[in-house]
Amino acid sequence: MRASRLVSLLLLLQARQPRTAEELAARLEVSPRTVYRDIEALSAAGIPVYGEPGHDGGYRLVDGYRTQLTGLTRQEAEALFLTGLPAAASGLGLGPVAANTERKLLAALPAELRSHADRVRERFHLDAASWYHGPEATPQLPTVSDAVWQQRRVRIRYQRWAAPHEVNRTVEPHGVVLKAGQWYLVARSGEFRTYRVARIVEATMLDETFDRAEDFDLGGYWQSYLDDFDSRRHEGEAVLRLSPEGMRLLPQLAEPALARAAQSGVVESDGWTRVVVPVEQPDQAVHDLLRLGPLAEVVAPQQLRDRLAETLRSMLRRYPEVSG
Repeated sequence: MRASRLVSLLLLLQARQPRTAEELAARLEVSPRTVYRDIEALSAAGIPVYGEPGHDGGYRLVDGYRTQLTGLTRQEAEALFLTGLPAAASGLGLGPVAANTERKLLAALPAELRSHADRVRERFHLDAASWYHGPEATPQLPTVSDAVWQQRRVRIRYQRWAAPHEVNRTVEPHGVVLKAGQWYLVARSGEFRTYRVARIVEATMLDETFDRAEDFDLGGYWQSYLDDFDSRRHEGEAVLRLSPEGMRLLPQLAEPALARAAQSGVVESDGWTRVVVPVEQPDQAVHDLLRLGPLAEVVAPQQLRDRLAETLRSMLRRYPEVSG
C-alpha cells in the first residue's frame, strides 16, 4: 500500500510543482504527517526532492528529473486505454497526436501488459455523444483550445438566445468542457461565463496573455454551473400522478431531476404514485410532460393542467376521426 502511495506522490510532483504538504495530503487522502514521512522515504531512496519555504513554496523535484513509466499493474495498463476519447482529441485538433501517444505508450509497456491493453482496445469503445443528435459543427474549437493552452485572450463573436442575439466579447479562456457531445468554453470577462462553442461564429486569438485565476477549478466550476442551470430553469413545481408503468419508465422518459424527485412520491390506493416534481416555464413543461402520455396526470397547478388539456384538445382537432 505504501509503495503504491510513494509512486503516486512522485507522479504528483512530476505533474506540477511546487506542491504543499496539505495539497499532497488531500490528493492522497492521508494526513500531512504521512506526507512528511513519505517525502523522507523518497529522499532516502535517492529521489531528488526538496522543500522550499515561504508563501509560494512547497515540495519539488530537482529540475529535469523524471522517472520512467514502470511499475504499472495489469489493471492500470488496461485502464490506461479507457481514458482516451478519440472524438474529443479529434475535436481539439489532437487526433494524430493522441494516436501517436497511444502507440508510444504501448511500445513502452512490457509484452504481457501490452497484450492486456490491446484486449481493452478490442473490447471497449467510448462514445461521448448523446443519442439522436449528430455532432455539432465547432470550427472555432481549435482556436479557443489553443488559447486555453497558451493563456491568451480571445475576441469572439457569439450568437445567443437573448437579445441582442449577437455579441462581441474579449474573454480570457480558462478551459473547455465536453458534455454529451457538445463543447463549451469557460472564460472570464469580468466574471466567469460559459459559451457553447458551436455558437461562436468567429474567434481570434490575440497576442495579449493573461494570468489564470489562482483558485479556479474547472471541474468545480462546471458542477456549480450545472447546479445553477437547473435551479434557474426549474421555475416551479408540479404535482403529478404516475401509473406503476409510468414510475418504471420515468428514468427513460424524463430528465434526471424529475426522476429523482419522483422517488419520494406516495403510492395511493389505486396503485398510482403522487409526486411533486420540478418543472420549467409552462411551454417547456407541457412539452416535457406530454412525453409521459397516459402514464401521468397533472394534478396541479391548475394553470399547467389547463395548458396541457388545451394542447391535447388542439391535437384532437387535427384528428377529428378520433374526437368522438
